[in-house]
Amino acid sequence: MRALTIHRLGRVAYGPALELQKRLQTARQRGEVGDTVLFVEHAPVITLGRGAKDGNVLLTPIALEARGFEVHEVGRGGDVTYHGPGQLVAYPIISLEPDRKDVRRYVRDLEETMIRVAADWGVTADRVDGLNGAWVGNDKVGAIGVRISRWVTMHGFAINVNTDLSHFQVIVPCGISGRGVTSLAEQTGAEVAMKDVEVATGRHLGDLFGAEVEFRDGPPELAETPTED
Repeated sequence: MRALTIHRLGRVAYGPALELQKRLQTARQRGEVGDTVLFVEHAPVITLGRGAKDGNVLLTPIALEARGFEVHEVGRGGDVTYHGPGQLVAYPIISLEPDRKDVRRYVRDLEETMIRVAADWGVTADRVDGLNGAWVGNDKVGAIGVRISRWVTMHGFAINVNTDLSHFQVIVPCGISGRGVTSLAEQTGAEVAMKDVEVATGRHLGDLFGAEVEFRDGPPELAETPTED
């Protein structure tokens, strides 16, 4: 059975978290670390994937900065997305070798993880043909954007737990117009404990990837602790 170590980092700035991912991906490719997942929350940040279109960011850089948003161009797939407080962001750094070398299967497993987490809170989420993520009707509750190099993954998925959904109004989420966003809190009508969502997410990742999961608080030993700017 695989071993999967989940590191709970709490609130970290986006830039240091991205650098940590890059270091872990290289270490995983070299066999220096095992399969790892980072659980984080970010301060408000807009990330632009490789397919991002300028028109999907609705405010100028100056206006975004004035409202407290950072902006980062990143190497994941997809368009523009938002991360912020109350959202569980998961960054799997795992090897898909030797028996999981199928990108579509990997993305579907991440979607299935979010669908199962939603179900734990009585929320019915599903896939939408032609669109990535987990959806509750017309609204996205979980987003996905990944990058895979030498069959080791980075970036990952984000579940809206207690997220301030008004923050999504500064973008066209994932470049998809005509659809909205939602959260577990909005769907259940009550705040949801983030630690409970972390435990549920770890359990479902372990089931789907056939792995024994261990939780640890703080970053992997190879890296310095990323901190909020």
